[in-house]
Amino acid sequence: MKQLLLGDEAIALGAIHAGLSGVYAYPGTPSTEITEFIQGNALARERGLHSRWCTNEKTAMEAALGMSFMGKRALVCMKHVGLNVCADPFVNSAMTGVGGGLVVLVADDPSMHSSQDEQDSRHYGRFAMIPTFEPSSQQEAYDMMAVAFDYSERMCLPVLMRVTTRMAHSRAVVEVAVEARPENSINYDAQAANWVLLPANARRRNDHVCAQQALLEADAESSSYNVFADAPDHSLGIIASGIAYNYVCESFPDGCPYPLLKISQYPLPKTLVRQLLDTCQRILVVEEGQPFIEEQVRGVTDSRHILGRLTGQLPRTGELTPDSVAKALAQWTSDHGQCADAKDNIVHSPLSIEDASLVVPRPPALCQGCGHRDVYTALNQVLQEFDHARVFGDIGCYTLGFLPPYRAIHSCVDMGASITMAKGAADAGQWPAVAIIGDSTFTHSGMTGLLDAVNENADITVIISDNLTTAMTGGQDSAGTNKFEAICRGLGVPDDHLHVVVPLPKNMPEITRIIREEINYHGVSVIIPRRECIQTFKRHAKEKKNAKS
Repeated sequence: MKQLLLGDEAIALGAIHAGLSGVYAYPGTPSTEITEFIQGNALARERGLHSRWCTNEKTAMEAALGMSFMGKRALVCMKHVGLNVCADPFVNSAMTGVGGGLVVLVADDPSMHSSQDEQDSRHYGRFAMIPTFEPSSQQEAYDMMAVAFDYSERMCLPVLMRVTTRMAHSRAVVEVAVEARPENSINYDAQAANWVLLPANARRRNDHVCAQQALLEADAESSSYNVFADAPDHSLGIIASGIAYNYVCESFPDGCPYPLLKISQYPLPKTLVRQLLDTCQRILVVEEGQPFIEEQVRGVTDSRHILGRLTGQLPRTGELTPDSVAKALAQWTSDHGQCADAKDNIVHSPLSIEDASLVVPRPPALCQGCGHRDVYTALNQVLQEFDHARVFGDIGCYTLGFLPPYRAIHSCVDMGASITMAKGAADAGQWPAVAIIGDSTFTHSGMTGLLDAVNENADITVIISDNLTTAMTGGQDSAGTNKFEAICRGLGVPDDHLHVVVPLPKNMPEITRIIREEINYHGVSVIIPRRECIQTFKRHAKEKKNAKS
């Protein structure tokens, strides 16, 4: 079946037909029409796909992660400057991986038709080590959505899809599917050890994602979207990406006389690039935006004499050390017969790699007397009464609730993501969905997520664990101290479902009762357990004692 579609509409319809369960977006030209199309699409309404606007791009990204966590497919849409706003969860989403397919659609705006700058979002994909797709036509934009969602689930990574203004806002006839793929079912297989980015988990995931890069490049080499077409005149070779490929083709209506490499999937397919470089006298790179491909091609021309992290002489992940640098130098000089005894001159760091196994691991733990302990004790007690309960955590001391003896949280991605991920999970059909966030993190990045939840009366319970300070970094002042009830009321949380409790063992019956009641209330509720951090309490007590003396 054929339809005349804007590029944005082709993307939207492709996502719906690929089994989409929700789109999360903040309006921004030239991406706005994607969400608007989904909001007005009959099949999307029939399926009840989520399509409400979010407070900003960061909350959109985090809510989509929550839906993906539950195994369903989610689309995030924004313009290029919006990717700056959601950079924190976007970059960390590579570290967590995904459950259901997750596509991040970014519409760049070369020439700044309605923007402050003309940044190139492909840099973000490379920086975050996330595969990137760049359709060259409306037909490819439609077809790529299904490919991108499938690829996301196969690689357990989000996929960045980059378009530009002309692609988004021009029309073409598109051949579309007659039937849409069904939505994914809820999946409870997400492993908290991947989604809670404590350093030990994050380092392991970082090693995994780095190791995937060679496979991503191999896939780009064999992708049907990256095509090398030879031609008789080798005085020039052309590399063209995205919509710029169409501009090249339009310039040669009888066929391009020069070898032409079309690139629409990244990482850069270096083997195809070298094939072109080896046979052509000059190379013209035609791409929308910044010289993203051009700069990399300059590095491909002769890299045989470049050694480092990409070639294995230095470790691909982690910090450099005097040992690792000296080892690389010793290998080079030994191979070339110079200073063969360089390894004997290595200056070792205070704790060498060989000695590391002698150190007994000492994992961090919540302080004795910490109010977070009582919060997790109460929460775990109540959640035993529910099947498949999910708790979405956040950045702070309370992230240690992932560790024994509590094992209480299932995700921790970035500052403020707990509330939005709980909302996204609830949008996917998860219940109960609980968010736990600290007082400082709430004012840092959590308030906008709570506004999203209130605007849709999401079926979530939010716990703001208030220890009256920014405890994890040493007890600095917290911006919202003694203001949280007013903030929550101002955002629209009803008084009947806004509670303040004191997390102490003697209050456990009251706390568990309130948690249980608010979980069973099908709407937004907020519980604020408030007790001063034990460390700042001791410090303040000592200061008072010294003042009296």
